Amino acid sequence: MIFDAASPPKGTVKDWLDARAQSDEIAFVFPETGESLGWRGLREAARDMAQGLFGLGIRQGESVAIVHPNGRAGVLAVYAALYGGFRATMINLAAGPDAIAYALEHSGARFAFVHDSQIEPIKKIAPATLSILTDSMLRDRTPLPDFGPDQHALLMYTSGTTGQPKGVVHTHSSLMAGGWTTAVAHELSPKDRGFCVLPIYHINGLCVTMMGALVSGGSLAMVAKFSTSKFWGQVDTSMVTWFSVVPTIISHLLHSDKNPSKAVCERLRFGRSASSALAIETQSAFEERFGVPIIETMGLTETAAQILSNPLPPAVRKIGSPGVAYGNEICILTPDLTPAPPLQEGEIAVRGPNVMAEYLDNPSATAQSFEGDWLRTGDLGHLDEDGYVFVTGRLKELIIKGGENIAPREIDEVLYSEPDIIEAAAFARPCQSYGETVEAAVSVKPGSSVSEAALIDLCQQRLGKFKSPDCIHFLPELPKGPSGKIQRLKLVDLI
Repeated sequence: MIFDAASPPKGTVKDWLDARAQSDEIAFVFPETGESLGWRGLREAARDMAQGLFGLGIRQGESVAIVHPNGRAGVLAVYAALYGGFRATMINLAAGPDAIAYALEHSGARFAFVHDSQIEPIKKIAPATLSILTDSMLRDRTPLPDFGPDQHALLMYTSGTTGQPKGVVHTHSSLMAGGWTTAVAHELSPKDRGFCVLPIYHINGLCVTMMGALVSGGSLAMVAKFSTSKFWGQVDTSMVTWFSVVPTIISHLLHSDKNPSKAVCERLRFGRSASSALAIETQSAFEERFGVPIIETMGLTETAAQILSNPLPPAVRKIGSPGVAYGNEICILTPDLTPAPPLQEGEIAVRGPNVMAEYLDNPSATAQSFEGDWLRTGDLGHLDEDGYVFVTGRLKELIIKGGENIAPREIDEVLYSEPDIIEAAAFARPCQSYGETVEAAVSVKPGSSVSEAALIDLCQQRLGKFKSPDCIHFLPELPKGPSGKIQRLKLVDLI
């Protein structure tokens, strides 16, 4: 299988892993343990495990739950499920007991790969029909039947802001297309080694890094979780050429006293930011300090991660925009669900080979998410004359004060212009007079003397009094999901 930037990958994950296994180039290194995996060894282990799953009577297309943090065992579990034509059902370890129990029940999984650290918690909440897999259970290896690109490959549950999580289903075709959009946008090659610090039970960690490496033939360094103090050292020893993170990680690196060596900065082609908007001030300050370009992108679980990316230098990167479409199409939908002209705000919609097949067992939610073949993202924004998208907020996060729409991101940007701010998020508070009023929460650098009054004054100078927060709450850390994205809608209940 050969990477072709002009067209999405054909075949299945099994086909591509077989092709990569023709050589024993390194596929993964794990700097925390010193372990490594070659493509050939990865394929052989995944094949043996997949045959063992089939020997247990698990049907192709059936869910196999994976309850693992990042690491060698988690990688093998994912590839075993994908290689065998089973539906890899990624369980979000940060989701909480109720959400995990729901995912295990709703997915219909009868068997689960479970990390040793998660066995006891899972036993307490798993349905009685779920069995935890052991090595001895996989010894009866049965040859695998063939399957095609339309076979279900991945089931990943969205965090959701209301109601139960929705199970996003990807086929082998859309999953591989998700890795392809990343490889195309970032011009990945077999010489590249990415750094995976985001959890593989999130679409960014799984698709951008794991599937991106599979499609491009490159390799990955993977750690269990991000560490501010260890990050640059791990990048150095693992010979990393690019990394994929979220804005909160970029902010923590920026405010740390740790510095990479000159050799590390010269080897890094770029850093990639996704999952939520990156503040303009944070991006500019990071690039000025470290000399590493940050490529802002945008993606969704429903699109196997990336839909938009800024191009690599020296092409035009528009700070404040997640870029242009790679491998799919973007349009802006007006309130009457027709395409909007450039510069007019509306809902961002996407169509392409990386779009999900469905929400599992939820046809009404699936239908509501599509307008024809356009997937509605729920994000608001506009296109400029060059095709770059500018995101202004989310439909569900808009603050409606006195009948006027206020985009929280506009307030976030002003707060991030204060150098002592590490994390910031504006949110709505119910109000009898205006319907909703504006508040914000921030975390600041240790020892900072910045005050609430100073931050409110800063916002009023830049935004005017109507849009500015009435009060600002100082927290040690803002609530975040598994990808590191600040969960704005949880702030009002938390505070």
